[in-house]
Amino acid sequence: MAGRRDEVLEAAVRVLGTGGPRRLTYQAVDAAAGVPNGTTSNHFRSRALLIEGIVTHIRQLDAQDWERFAAAPAPPGPEGMAAALARTVRHVLGPARHRTAARYALALESVASPEVREHLARAQDRLLELTAGRLRELGSPTPLEHCRMLFDYLDGVIFHGIVRGEEDRDVEPGIRVLLRAFLADTAAL
Repeated sequence: MAGRRDEVLEAAVRVLGTGGPRRLTYQAVDAAAGVPNGTTSNHFRSRALLIEGIVTHIRQLDAQDWERFAAAPAPPGPEGMAAALARTVRHVLGPARHRTAARYALALESVASPEVREHLARAQDRLLELTAGRLRELGSPTPLEHCRMLFDYLDGVIFHGIVRGEEDRDVEPGIRVLLRAFLADTAAL
């Protein structure tokens, strides 16, 4: 069962993802979480600490999602990775859409805030590690470089999906093209 702090963080992600940074106030988060006034400020004494908590919460949820989707039954090798990434994209454009919108709101805020930028960079580094590890296992000669290219592609697809309101776009063919290029000497898709 989630604790009060997790309830507040999930509500903060929803507020940020549906209303943007200006709507992210202690009162709005308290109301969204259905907790007494002052609960959010008791857990996060400043906006900077709330933002840090949100980024950490998103990072943990993203890592859990990636591990869950990577572990789901799929063909072995590159085909399985393409399927896992496609499931992830469908998830972040569907049920986790508010989290994705919150992440983009934080990315824009990071332009003016080095602290937010640092928190987001650490969160992305963890996902890079997880995914580059899979690419390494599949035989990528430069897994980190390939992972960054893959993330750039996926970020663009996800951003356009959020902006256009798409939830069920078939991204697996594009992912297969990239993986095929990365793993040309090691496997066929």
